[in-house]
Amino acid sequence: MNVIEHAVVGLCRAVLWISTIAIFLILVANTALRYATGSSLQWANEVPELLFPWLVMAGVVLAAAQGAHITTSFLMDAVPAAARRIVAVLGWLAVAGMYFTVALATFRMLDIVHDEKSPILQVPGSLTYGCVMGGMLLLAVIALLSARKAWLAAPQPDSDANAAPKVPAAHW
Repeated sequence: MNVIEHAVVGLCRAVLWISTIAIFLILVANTALRYATGSSLQWANEVPELLFPWLVMAGVVLAAAQGAHITTSFLMDAVPAAARRIVAVLGWLAVAGMYFTVALATFRMLDIVHDEKSPILQVPGSLTYGCVMGGMLLLAVIALLSARKAWLAAPQPDSDANAAPKVPAAHW
């Protein structure tokens, strides 16, 4: 793992842990307060709702960084060994391009959703959309790093028709 991957993984782990702990503590405190006093914190339902997208995006990026998403490798298995590297690189570049496109589309919507405020805390909707945009950018970076890895991987000859490809397959 290179420096960029370490930074992305570290950031996502921090966001994952912070959001999970905050959501847990808020929900436990609100539940305890409800049972002890019969009342609850008004904002206690809103904060976990705002933090949940951050938790999800951090998890998605971590899964992508670790190659833990579902893969479809039958196309890569059908490609001759000499072409696997090129197909993998082109696949990863296409994936990165799609993530950049979604990030750009999300960026263009930030002004529109900024006016939407949460009912109690008045947090702008752009905060959640910004989380999605950031996640898409990080996924694009992971895809570009995967394209680089695929390009630098040494192609292996077809010695066994059933052998898995030695080049990282595109995880679509």
